[in-house]
Amino acid sequence: MTFEHFYQRAVERKGGEQAVRERLPYVASAAELAAQKDDRYLAVMTKCVFRAGFVWRVIENKWPGFEEAFSGFVPAYWQQVPPEKLEALAKDERIVRNMQKIATVPRNAFMIMEAAEQHGSFGQFLADWPADDQVGLLLWLKKHGARLGGASAQYFLRLVGYDGYILSPDVITALQNHNLVDATPGTQKALKQAQKAFNQFHQETALPYAHLSKILSLTVDAR
Repeated sequence: MTFEHFYQRAVERKGGEQAVRERLPYVASAAELAAQKDDRYLAVMTKCVFRAGFVWRVIENKWPGFEEAFSGFVPAYWQQVPPEKLEALAKDERIVRNMQKIATVPRNAFMIMEAAEQHGSFGQFLADWPADDQVGLLLWLKKHGARLGGASAQYFLRLVGYDGYILSPDVITALQNHNLVDATPGTQKALKQAQKAFNQFHQETALPYAHLSKILSLTVDAR
């Protein structure tokens, strides 16, 4: 199965090539990823953690309050924040007062700082990680971060511009329909099968992984 099949299916369903192009996500260059400040990575990471299992629109509407309450998400501060600060945030009406998710900020700040010490910045760390091993990056984020398993890490990478796929239900369905993934979604085996398929598509088309992922999602009829 060549990727041309999926592309033509997306074009047919969405009304033309221009309609498909308009839906493709922005992909940052390595230089742009490296230039992004670490506080922005912690902010986007936190946004994705709070979005999980919640109405995204509510988090977006309250986000200015999050920025104020978390004082701009400076990792050097949050990695060693005193417990009483977290307790105060659990009562802060500017944010969604979920203590388990609030508690992810220090751990994820520590992860960012550790990567920055080795690579110069967390952005450089992401820029150095090859897109043909996104599965390795997802597993790294899950191991070293907090609540960054599954879709949260994938959406984080998409929002910051990393060239990666999102294994949304539509993408998984498209891959399963053509026997490219047969493992249980979310397992390491399924991730590796998806990575193999995307690597093949990338070699065939030279398209960014993020674009391949989006095009695949456009081939499946909405439920």
